Amino acid sequence: MHSPFKRTLALAIGACLCAGVAGAGTPSFDVTQLDPAIAPCADFNGFVNAKWVAANPIPADRTRWGAFDALREHSLATQHGIVETAMRGADQAEAGSVGQKIGWFFRAGMDEATIEKAGFDPLKPELAKIDALRSAADIVAYINARFAAGQGTVFGLFPGADFKNSKMQIAYAFQDGLGLPTPDYYERAEHEGKRKAYLAHIAKVLELAGAEPVQARADAGHVLAFETRLAKASFKPVELRTPENQYHFVSLAEADQATRKFSWTKFFAAQGVDIKGGFSLSQPKFFAEFDRMLGDVPVAQWQAYLRFHAIDAASPYLSDAFARENFEFYKKTLNGQKAQEPRWKRVLESLNDTMGMALGELYVAEAFPPESKQRAQALVDNVSAALKTRLEKLDWMGEETRKRALEKWSTFLPKIGYPDTWRDWSGLSIVPGDYYANVLAAKRYDYRYEMAKVGKPTDRLEWGMTPQTVNAYYNPTDNTINFPAAILQPPFFDAKADDALNYGGIGAVIGHEAIHGYDDEGSQFDAQGNNANWWSKEDREKFEARAAKLVAQFDAYEPLPGKHVNGKLTLGENIADLGGAEIALDALHMAISKDPAKAAKIDGYTPDQRFFLNFARIWRGSTRPERLEVLLNSDPHAPAQLRAVGSASNMPAFAKAFECKTGDAMVRDEDKRVKIW
Repeated sequence: MHSPFKRTLALAIGACLCAGVAGAGTPSFDVTQLDPAIAPCADFNGFVNAKWVAANPIPADRTRWGAFDALREHSLATQHGIVETAMRGADQAEAGSVGQKIGWFFRAGMDEATIEKAGFDPLKPELAKIDALRSAADIVAYINARFAAGQGTVFGLFPGADFKNSKMQIAYAFQDGLGLPTPDYYERAEHEGKRKAYLAHIAKVLELAGAEPVQARADAGHVLAFETRLAKASFKPVELRTPENQYHFVSLAEADQATRKFSWTKFFAAQGVDIKGGFSLSQPKFFAEFDRMLGDVPVAQWQAYLRFHAIDAASPYLSDAFARENFEFYKKTLNGQKAQEPRWKRVLESLNDTMGMALGELYVAEAFPPESKQRAQALVDNVSAALKTRLEKLDWMGEETRKRALEKWSTFLPKIGYPDTWRDWSGLSIVPGDYYANVLAAKRYDYRYEMAKVGKPTDRLEWGMTPQTVNAYYNPTDNTINFPAAILQPPFFDAKADDALNYGGIGAVIGHEAIHGYDDEGSQFDAQGNNANWWSKEDREKFEARAAKLVAQFDAYEPLPGKHVNGKLTLGENIADLGGAEIALDALHMAISKDPAKAAKIDGYTPDQRFFLNFARIWRGSTRPERLEVLLNSDPHAPAQLRAVGSASNMPAFAKAFECKTGDAMVRDEDKRVKIW
């Protein structure tokens, strides 16, 4: 239920726990892990990370392994201890308390014997509703009810700040409904193997729920054809980076005219949501196709689509046959994962998906003391000050645009660690012994919580990410930068480490999120979070010319044979990486100027060198080829090993620090060097 407008730093691009989190007596940066056989000016990622990557193969139950996974494992271990304690004490806990609800939820999820005995019985009432559909009107009523239960289908629905009036929350109806990663998977020849595997998966899922093999195969064909129509009417990931493709405001009357067979007035009434002025029917082409399909797709084929997705969505919470098939296709076939994660991690993932903020309250109490928040705040302030100075001195920007850029800087709201106010969970009923019922109850409760925001003022203090998440994000519609507690640990942030390591780690992350306010997409939102132009025509053209160089740089990278990075899809993250590293380095230099003693070498390396060493270390890791292929098609982040070198190769400070020469691989030619912020 998170808005697509939130920009994340990274999604689990990770590392081994043993190397990623320093223990007693462990140096903040172990220089023996550097590879002297690799010249830093030739391959900085290899120099910093090759030895570690070779010694740390990807575990069987993972698709990638590196620095982010180190912290994820650390966070999961802490969470596991919390939920185990809650589970043991649930029956004696205060009635209705967060601890009791988490304990009962986790215990029910770990009760494999009861789940196995139930098979797919918990889903049968839902399947009976689908079997009873006889007309397009029945299908519409079913979709309305499915959404009201917190289990939307065909399209997505969530609240978000109005692009044109960011102080208010509106509803966004958004394209969705596909089982494959992107629309391209339904059309391009290179994905034919994945389409065949998806067909087999659909048929197997339907068979597990009682369909005869012949009928299951026929229905699988209908499902794929159904989704192919939706895919052809959907924007590709790179197209969704354009705000105009995320927002199309309409009144209820206009929406009802746009989809004559689907009444949005009745839909929102069924959700208990008062739309008032209107909402975003975000992709008109998609919803026009959805409406046509209500008229020309036979009911039996709609039933096949709805039946499959109902079963597929429920599979992780049903008996092992369903959970195993879900793993086999989505994680093994699509992403190359060799083994399923242990059950406790899967149940914990379900808990985080539905009651993550409730668990976050317990996590913060155990793992994130107030002084950690205070130390992180100081770093945020210093990096923010460095950004302001850089904006003031930027040589390519005119004064009027600069004024607006500084106005946007002045309204940044950094949020660190966790929310100031925790959510109320008193209305959620969790019962002992019924995992599937608890998942449905939590999904319904969370959906109602989200949709209750529609028509209300935007709350800039609310978080879109839990404290236990190893990540960070920027939200252009409220101009906030957000740093959950779980990322404020080594190698990103270490209270014992020198400034150079901290600025190369969390400092670069802070800078990254702030620069998202000025990337190709964030720069189209003003100081108030509205999608409005604050640029002069000349300055915008200069910005886009500089950004085009970064697109070309990443388009040239070929992380898999014949498969290149999409420079336009990854542009926002690449701008943020480059600008974030530059302002974090500025902040380090400001800190050294105030305390010259900080300029001393440590382990033979200067502060600038240690800055870049840690910047590369946070991107250490490797990814299975199958997973990397999916990411190249769908992820706005470039592969981690390229993030370790892409920004540094554009920075003269890097070349100076390591005495690199023109012609070295880590030194881009002057005419190709990118400098934006």
